[in-house]
Amino acid sequence: MPRSEKQRQKGFFSDVRLPVARSYVYPRSRRAMLLAGGTGAVLLLGLMAFDMVAGGGRLASNGPLSSNHAVFETDCGTCHTAFGGIANDRCATCHEKYGDAVGTYSFTSHYLYRTGDFTRVVPAPDEPTCATCHTEHVGRTAAITQVDDFHCQGCHAFSFARGHPEFAAVGAQDPSGLIFPHTLHVNQVKLIRQLADVEQACLACHTPDADGTGFQPLDFEAACAGCHLTAGAATPWLDAAAGNAPGVLPLDALRRDGGPGARWTRDANPAAFERQGGQVRKRPVEHADPWVLDNLRRIRRILYPTAELADLLRASADVPPADARALYAEALATLRDYADGLRAAADPEIQRERVQVDHLIATAEQRVSDPLAPLDETQFLVSAGQLNPQLAPGQVQAYEGLADALTQPCQECHTVERATLGRTQADQAAFHRAAFDHRAHIIHRRCLDCHNAIPIQEFAATGQFAPADVDHSGIQNLPGIASCQTCHAPGKAADACLTCHAFHPDQSQHANLLLYQE
Repeated sequence: MPRSEKQRQKGFFSDVRLPVARSYVYPRSRRAMLLAGGTGAVLLLGLMAFDMVAGGGRLASNGPLSSNHAVFETDCGTCHTAFGGIANDRCATCHEKYGDAVGTYSFTSHYLYRTGDFTRVVPAPDEPTCATCHTEHVGRTAAITQVDDFHCQGCHAFSFARGHPEFAAVGAQDPSGLIFPHTLHVNQVKLIRQLADVEQACLACHTPDADGTGFQPLDFEAACAGCHLTAGAATPWLDAAAGNAPGVLPLDALRRDGGPGARWTRDANPAAFERQGGQVRKRPVEHADPWVLDNLRRIRRILYPTAELADLLRASADVPPADARALYAEALATLRDYADGLRAAADPEIQRERVQVDHLIATAEQRVSDPLAPLDETQFLVSAGQLNPQLAPGQVQAYEGLADALTQPCQECHTVERATLGRTQADQAAFHRAAFDHRAHIIHRRCLDCHNAIPIQEFAATGQFAPADVDHSGIQNLPGIASCQTCHAPGKAADACLTCHAFHPDQSQHANLLLYQE
């Protein structure tokens, strides 16, 4: 059988004469293939170079950056590392204040914000990076701060709809140094102002912020002075200090003694002080009356000589550790006032020392202003275990009785313990780690629909007062999570984590314009 043309073009392989194509044994020239491939590579490199120079790198990019990062679109190295993705330190260049010990925008800061535990500030190696949650290259109008819930649920295994823990403030009791029954005051305000609406009586003291988000801190002059400590308020007659016997210092004695914080004595009205034999009283008594507070401070110093820092506070230091910053801020304000009182001194040596004191106070103020600086509130505490051992039991009782009598006008509203006024809160920070906008909710619900832990409406209708166990100043009066879930649920109002929570605790630090200075 004659061989075909194709068979004639084949050769043979090995001694067994296996047929094989000649082109397999002698391959064709690859010059054309290499030339085509090289030409294509050069064209591709040229196109990429042109794109990087003239086209802004659009061909290499995954997509447009968001508006805030658009200026970096032509310089990938601003954010990207070579073969290493996006490192957090690239983000920190713009988003962190230089020199922060604990970055505001770091996981470390989030741990501290959530727990208040400084042992949690050591980063773990498997923590997500900034870019894990804040995804870029999705368009100019993308809001990369709007993070989906699944990122949060990597650590928090619940959603608002399922398994969310109850609000910590629900049922909580604030440290209560104030004697304040709400139902009594609501009834009185309704009567005085002739109001029919209970909530209008509440708003007589609780003044909304300008934007309606929250409420202004309570202020004595605005909310209380109309009824309390009026012109007739006076201390009882008190023994004036004589030798080592318990007694108060009259105005003239305080003027002679001078000392830190005595500037008020120069402006005080002597006519407000009445003398009768060896006794003195003050009429009228002001709110935070400096004469009362100075004498109370002196009595406390005699009873508790080791509690020196307590003298820098107007009230007790009984606050949660998380509120220690308020104590330090008040103490520094007192020291600042003391230093200001030295400005009129003519002695050059005093003025040189005052400059040094001003510098030390400014340094302390800067540290206290850091929201992540650890502070110890126990430095201000007055402990019953530190009573002056040189005082006999009868002397202790005499000084404690003097402190009680001196503060009689104050005790209409305030508690007094260990010769110290109880600390009150001007407002309640009910949600330390969440946000709530009253203005957005008041168009749907009335105030007392949610704030009903105190039975104000029930007792206001009868003109009676609620018992102290359900109506006192320490009650947070907040609704539980079930009340919120009636509206915030799948298919209803937003229930995403970011609706109420912020991951980064204090973004005010980002506003520091001295980016490259500590």
